[in-house]
Amino acid sequence: MTDYSIFPKINATLNGCSAVLLVTGRTLIARGKVAAHRAVMISAFVTSSLFLVSYLYYHWPHHGGIIYFRGTGWVRTLYFSILISHTILAIIIVPMVLITLTRGLREQFDRHRAIARWTFPIWLYVSVTGVIVYLMLFQMGG
Repeated sequence: MTDYSIFPKINATLNGCSAVLLVTGRTLIARGKVAAHRAVMISAFVTSSLFLVSYLYYHWPHHGGIIYFRGTGWVRTLYFSILISHTILAIIIVPMVLITLTRGLREQFDRHRAIARWTFPIWLYVSVTGVIVYLMLFQMGG
């Protein structure tokens, strides 16, 4: 029987890396470094894509199983608030990232900027809250 217990750590690491890359990419474009911004944002896209593949594989039937959060009181409310907002925004962000990336690569910069101002904070939130969910579920004894 295969041990899938490493996948949550891998997934949290990929989410954390995505968050760092997103902030780096935003900083680079603010400084006018377009080529570096492009490279870092493509890296963020690849990292997030690897996360998605890993996450789906782990949660495929009979791989990772269901992990229940065992916290009580206000921590439980906090956990589920984060999890629900994370999940909804994670679904919404996928087409937004694809549109934003496509517009950037096609050098449709006005259209790219128009959606990127929404994509960036949502994508960052999803990446950061992915790490928080992992920490609450697997490191805090959830």
